[in-house]
Amino acid sequence: MDLKVIDLGLTDYLAAWDLQKDILKKVISGELDSALILCRHYPVITLGRAASQDSLRFGNEWIRAKGVKLYNIERGGDATYHGPGQLTVYPLLNLRYFKKDIHWFLRKLESLAISSLADFNLRVSRVEGFTGAWIGNKKIASIGIAIKHWVTYHGLSINIKRDDLDNFDLIRPCGMDIKVTSLEEALGRKVEIADVKLSLLDKFKEGLW
Repeated sequence: MDLKVIDLGLTDYLAAWDLQKDILKKVISGELDSALILCRHYPVITLGRAASQDSLRFGNEWIRAKGVKLYNIERGGDATYHGPGQLTVYPLLNLRYFKKDIHWFLRKLESLAISSLADFNLRVSRVEGFTGAWIGNKKIASIGIAIKHWVTYHGLSINIKRDDLDNFDLIRPCGMDIKVTSLEEALGRKVEIADVKLSLLDKFKEGLW
């Protein structure tokens, strides 16, 4: 299977969202085999299909006044925050080539995050009943996907920078009162986002699928 890798760097959420939808059509039609979008976002809160106003700790206008954009989107899950200190990965894959099983795909994304973070000598695990990757009771990686005609979009984000966690206080992450952490906070040292990007890309290509 041919995998087209697209690195957008730091980009506006709407631009990446539009690109996903364009690539989604191409993968569904067979014009494109598959794609993997890597990016970081300017501060934005996205609300998945399970989200409600209770997922936000403050009103919409107050959040926007803080310089954080807000979008209702078609992925599963609840509320999450994306920012420049995160790495976000959007796999656009036709599950007909793998396994037509949404839960299988979610577990694969969790494995991708856990395996990549292990490269930094960090012990990360699943928490039964919850999607994502965790260090103890703190969430370090979030997952929210959508699937159309068995082609995936949206995906996975990993918190890397310790100075980009404050905006999580604007929401109830995943609709819950939980704590979040980052790779830098867990390790107590600086981590380059480019290093995590290389690790994730290697894991994605080396056979987790």
